[in-house]
Amino acid sequence: MTTFDKHVIRRLLLAYAFLTLALIVFFILLHYLEYIDDFLDRDAPMGRIYTVYYPSYVPEIIRLVSPLAIFLSCLFVTGKLAQTMQMTALQTSGVSLWRILRPYALVAVVLSCVMIVFNGWIVPISNRTVLEFDSLYLHTAPTQIDISDIHRQNSPKTVVLLGYYDRRTDTAHRVSLQRFDDLGRLVERVDAHRMEWRDSLWYMPDVIIRTFSGAIETRQYVADLDTTLTVLPRDLARTERDIESMTIPMAADYVAALRRSGAGNLGRPEVGFWTKLSYPLANLVVVLMALPLAARRRRGGQTARIAGGLFLAFVYLAAQKLTEPFGYGGELDPVVTAFAPHAAFLLLAIAMLVSARK
Repeated sequence: MTTFDKHVIRRLLLAYAFLTLALIVFFILLHYLEYIDDFLDRDAPMGRIYTVYYPSYVPEIIRLVSPLAIFLSCLFVTGKLAQTMQMTALQTSGVSLWRILRPYALVAVVLSCVMIVFNGWIVPISNRTVLEFDSLYLHTAPTQIDISDIHRQNSPKTVVLLGYYDRRTDTAHRVSLQRFDDLGRLVERVDAHRMEWRDSLWYMPDVIIRTFSGAIETRQYVADLDTTLTVLPRDLARTERDIESMTIPMAADYVAALRRSGAGNLGRPEVGFWTKLSYPLANLVVVLMALPLAARRRRGGQTARIAGGLFLAFVYLAAQKLTEPFGYGGELDPVVTAFAPHAAFLLLAIAMLVSARK
């Protein structure tokens, strides 16, 4: 690694750290001003807002602003090199743009790998506190997807039917567990007025077990019944933002469990899972776009360069959000929804590098 590489890496990391810190302060201030009325109306404890809620919110902010911070860092550092003629001197002496790209690419690749771990394991832990606080004090609290008439497949021959599920108490009402034979005929049905989650088991009081043999029905009354089901409370009390509080392995198991249980509306959790893997790639893509944008000395200096770069960056980030509804609704495959914007702008970044002056 040359002195130039070390110089660029050091300046990039310093600029990235400064901009990330500035964006964290900006986002927290903006969020507080937007939701201060909710905090006051619902008597949110101000001490917990400052010492628990916003410190827990910081990892999510870092995840969101990281691509913008490294993009602006690249624009600033490269723009300084271009404005002071250092970039021109390097290229005149025979150093290609591809060689200059090496320290930038190194920072981008390492940052993307770090953010995959950060996004997949650290952010979900802090988001649990954020989501719990949001559900208590904000009007934008995550809403429950399935509330009544819930059907879940417990096993290939067993189905769970619930009339209503209360997320707050982990209690299901009007419960029916139905078991079928190989021909699809109902052979057993377990009915209960309610079913509660206790100590990792489902507890049902006042149970009626109906057994069917041809046209003959046999009934058995049981006072209490503890049963183990593959259907868990998280599979019944889903909200739009559940995936945000799950690590990558937990999210993979959660999506697989929802598919196995026959749950509907899988677009949002599947897109959320793949986004955990795809969003960190934005750190690499924006760096590849920033270098050719800022490498050439232009009139207008840093202001014009940053303005043009910000426009391109916001188009890129907006494209990710614009494709998500198509994945939620099933019009696009979740993998395509999560990775298509990154692939498109990666091709654009490569084209910009190829067309840039070498």
